[in-house]
Amino acid sequence: MATAATAQKQDTAEHFDVLIVGAGISGVGSAYHLQDQCPDKSYVILEMQDTFGGTWETHKYPGVRSDSDLYTFGYRFKPWVGAPIATAEEILKYMGEVIEENNISDHIRYGHRITNCAWSSDDNLWTVTATRNSDGAQQVFTCNFLWMCQGYYDHENPNIPQWEGMDQYKGLFIHAQKWDPSIDYTGKKVLVIGSGATAATVIPAFAEKAEHVTMLQRSPTYFICSENRNELADRLREIGIDEETVHRCVRAQIMYDQDMLTKRCQTEPDVVFEELKALIRQYAGDDFQFEPHFIPKYRPWQQRLAFCPEGDIFKAAAAGKLSVYTDTLETFTENGVRTASGDEIEADIIVATTGFNLSVMGDIPFQVDGNDVDWSETINYRGMMFTGVPNLLWVFGYFRASWTLRVDMLGDFVCNLLKHMDAKGAKRVDVALRDEDQDMELLPWIESDNFNPNYLMRDLDKLPKRGSKPEWRHNQDYWSEKEQIPNTDLDGEEFVYDGKRASKKAADAA
Repeated sequence: MATAATAQKQDTAEHFDVLIVGAGISGVGSAYHLQDQCPDKSYVILEMQDTFGGTWETHKYPGVRSDSDLYTFGYRFKPWVGAPIATAEEILKYMGEVIEENNISDHIRYGHRITNCAWSSDDNLWTVTATRNSDGAQQVFTCNFLWMCQGYYDHENPNIPQWEGMDQYKGLFIHAQKWDPSIDYTGKKVLVIGSGATAATVIPAFAEKAEHVTMLQRSPTYFICSENRNELADRLREIGIDEETVHRCVRAQIMYDQDMLTKRCQTEPDVVFEELKALIRQYAGDDFQFEPHFIPKYRPWQQRLAFCPEGDIFKAAAAGKLSVYTDTLETFTENGVRTASGDEIEADIIVATTGFNLSVMGDIPFQVDGNDVDWSETINYRGMMFTGVPNLLWVFGYFRASWTLRVDMLGDFVCNLLKHMDAKGAKRVDVALRDEDQDMELLPWIESDNFNPNYLMRDLDKLPKRGSKPEWRHNQDYWSEKEQIPNTDLDGEEFVYDGKRASKKAADAA
């Protein structure tokens, strides 16, 4: 039921059929699909920053680039015509073209920080309250459907372990997520703490101008190296094939290859690792030593593979511009750090690439009929909708495939769902466990032997539960979901429209 405060806000609110949260890669893509497939729907995008781009705008560290190829990270509806691995600047240019070509900018409200989302079953409406950054004024919006495209990590507060002795250090310490482009590292000794995708990005960039770069890692990461080009794309363009066909064919090739690699990582991980090492040797030399710094303790793809275009990080190591320590950090010192093994590492600048903090639904407070929503107590439906929370979908992409593949897929799903609701005359849709699901085992969001990066394991208890049945989980498998989600039966028993299960409502009508 609506509270008095909510009712008062609704009286002064701007109303839209759909409200999209975030103008990053997910929000912009979702907006395109909504206005393309449901042109009769009004919508607004609320963006906390003063411009579009999300991650690609907030991350300013040296060398920032994609770690997915742009043929699949780019949208299916707009061909990517550059190199497969792109800089943040190139990605922002691409997104800007999508916004301009489709008049999406008219729908974006920049500088709006959402402070609350409240659902009323009496009105079948979400009331979304936001603060306008420019003057602190409170803005109120209502919508029929809430499309959460804000991502899954905290853009403002990265994960910084509280190491011993940090106050002793006399140099510059900064987390990569907070990097200021005005920092000059020319001729400096730079220490990078961490070994994941961000470290793989910043280290080659630092190595170009720094006196020396050192990487301190607790455990090694898998890297995949190749040229920053796609042979099939180059050949198709050479023989005069149009860009839309190039885009479609190259996306299909890459997705097929990724599917094969993912399966082989599970069935023959040792063989895959030897192949990854062979790729590295093409850039670092046949005598490159992998022990002890480049032998991970987990199988490939249990954590994200760090992509190295042209083998850049290994070229830096082979050229003597990069040193690697595999150890734990015991303490900061006045001039750097000391490891648990007693090694002293001096540095003028220390850059933490220690990951981010998980943020469920942007850490926005949610209520349904006056009751606070605890996301960890909900059960997820295919990683996009949640029990007890009506008319809402969260775009949560893939870890092993490009995030944007799911943006496109869920764009289709939402538009089909909205049209289905209109055809039924329904104002509300929920997902709910079926009779056959009542005794289903409830488990954490994802299995640790499936995908287990530290940022996910640290806060796994904040995420919605998954069930032991396939409908009640985000399986992180694009290759199965691309068949399952487009063919979802929107009249399946798990869907409840206006309080009645879809299958039962159909039976009553018959």
